[in-house]
Amino acid sequence: MAHPDLLGSDHGLLLDDASGRIRYMPGAVAAERAQVWFAQLQRIEWHAERREMYGREVDVPRLTASFRLDDPALPAALREAADAVLGLTKLAFNSAGLNLYRDGHDSVAPHNDHLDELQRGYPIALLSLGATRRMTIRAKQPPRRVLNVDLEPGSLLLMSWRTQRHYDHAIPKTRTPVGARISVAFRRRPQGASGAGFYGTNEA
Repeated sequence: MAHPDLLGSDHGLLLDDASGRIRYMPGAVAAERAQVWFAQLQRIEWHAERREMYGREVDVPRLTASFRLDDPALPAALREAADAVLGLTKLAFNSAGLNLYRDGHDSVAPHNDHLDELQRGYPIALLSLGATRRMTIRAKQPPRRVLNVDLEPGSLLLMSWRTQRHYDHAIPKTRTPVGARISVAFRRRPQGASGAGFYGTNEA
């Protein structure tokens, strides 16, 4: 079993220093397989959320879904995706947070995952399905290094636990016509967590 924070080999490393490690693996899943999962996951029950921002309630600009990976009712496509990610990373994740970006108007603002909702040392593994969208990863402190990563269908992005302390990540809106995209963020939640607290935030 690999040490969770090492993210495997040096292949595809975008960041590797005291602030953490980020690894991008294009083509981690074959295009045909990724397209089948994308089509199947579009049919799950998606949720539209509202959130208070700047003193008023607004629509969250994307649809969301969350699953425990030990759920007997886990969609077959998500089970297959989880098994594939386990095979690639050798890490046993226990939750999946999904976002559906319907078009270029859907987005997620700069944020980091809450460390108290992640098992210490475990990375986040982000599987992309559907259309390619750009993720912006920005350092919180000067010099504010910026990484722009075009997340292709079938790709896997691994962000170490430490990066959540030092970097924010976002999917900006785009005026360029773009199709729908589903992101599947595999996480290891702390043992004993349950209910809404188990799922935590769903922003990747």
